[in-house]
Amino acid sequence: MKIKIVAVGKIKENYFTQAMDEYLKRCSRFCKIEVKEVSETLFKGTPNQSEIDNIINSEGKLLLDSCEGFVIAMDIDGKVLGSCEIAEIVKKAMQTNSTFTFVIGGSHGLSQEVKKRADIRWSLGAITLPHQLARVVTCEQIYRLLAINNNVGYHK
Repeated sequence: MKIKIVAVGKIKENYFTQAMDEYLKRCSRFCKIEVKEVSETLFKGTPNQSEIDNIINSEGKLLLDSCEGFVIAMDIDGKVLGSCEIAEIVKKAMQTNSTFTFVIGGSHGLSQEVKKRADIRWSLGAITLPHQLARVVTCEQIYRLLAINNNVGYHK
């Protein structure tokens, strides 16, 4: 099994990097896991809606280029699923897929093309998380679903 995490931008704070590294290390006992960061489209000032749409589409193309296998888009408008539910979805999808890509968009969200490409759109809930923290939470949830599917006592 291979898991890819494809995300817009770089993690800037060391404490977020350390947390992600810890979860990635834990995941590596169950699968090959990699993180691919695509370029964030920067804009000076406050963009208008047309400029935001251009940013989303530009970042979306970069994200799509790195997608393979079963695609799980992290999307605030996606389904709110518990850890056991997403673990079951991945377990079932493993019957026909060996690669899973988790896609995390930029601060403006995901393009419609990325949403259409996704096999499932998963929301971490109605709360708003800073982009970098959402990446850490996604890594933790990936480890949790792997622990569930491998009968490791991490999940309670």
